Amino acid sequence: MGINTPSEIEANLQVGPTDQGMVRIYLVGNGVDLPLDFDPEEAEEIAEELRAAAAQARKITESAKGRRR
Repeated sequence: MGINTPSEIEANLQVGPTDQGMVRIYLVGNGVDLPLDFDPEEAEEIAEELRAAAAQARKITESAKGRRR
């Protein structure tokens, strides 16, 4: 499975600080219970990557809307 492979898998995502000063991304789904801990600097890098991906996805969506007109 890759980035462009559609999926019907459902999962819950939680993000928050731990009492140890880490940032936890916690993923729970069908057969998955995955806590991922990052130091604050790594978490900020991940946030930047998410923002960049969102911006690219927005451009793709806007481009597709423009072609339909």
